[in-house]
Amino acid sequence: MPAPITVVIPTHNEGWQIAECVTHLAWTGEVIVADGGSTDDTVALARAAGAVVLDVPGMTIAGQRNAAIARAAHEWVFALDADERIGPTLATEIAATIAAPSHEAYAVWRRNHYLGRPMRFAGWGRNRAVRLFRRARRFVERRVHEGLEPVADLGQLVEPLDHTPYRDLADQIRKIVLYSEWGAQDLAQAGRRARVSDVLLRPGWAFFRSYVLALGVLEGWRGLALCGLSAVNVFLKYVRLWDLKRRG
Repeated sequence: MPAPITVVIPTHNEGWQIAECVTHLAWTGEVIVADGGSTDDTVALARAAGAVVLDVPGMTIAGQRNAAIARAAHEWVFALDADERIGPTLATEIAATIAAPSHEAYAVWRRNHYLGRPMRFAGWGRNRAVRLFRRARRFVERRVHEGLEPVADLGQLVEPLDHTPYRDLADQIRKIVLYSEWGAQDLAQAGRRARVSDVLLRPGWAFFRSYVLALGVLEGWRGLALCGLSAVNVFLKYVRLWDLKRRG
């Protein structure tokens, strides 16, 4: 019998991986894909794999998640991304947790994979995200780094959630351009202005923090690529913020 849980997935042009993502959730009671206006075959493939698809173009990722949560048929919801996978042990833990919950929401550790290998350092060893919660909860509206609204009664799942954010380096670079744009828009909306120090110092600090302090150097060439491109992301975000404010 499927577990009484709804999994919600925001998508935009995820045709290359959405079918696999939906199919691996056959143990759940419901999968809802909130699509932000894909121009590839994401919608058709998601429906063919068994998901309910909502067409919500123009929304932020948080908005997509919230639209899907509002349609959830089950009391418990798991917020998943198309590049994440719930393994058998985590699925078993989730099912057991919602059968006898002791908290209002639960965080999960993400096991991050980069260019074909799990990462242990550079800040990518295991990061925590609140993903399992009751359907009354909503995500805070931000373009990047969206998160669930604060929950006082928070538990922790033990098993990891597998996360592969980039298909390859080209995919990473494409996402860096997009996310730096979104990040700049979030900062501009909050009234921030870019200073010279933001553009000159923040990228170097981001690289030093992840490559040296967080031991990204121990990841070999992958660590160098990851930390270097992360610094590029910071540089582009603040240059773009400066440009947004310059043009008014």
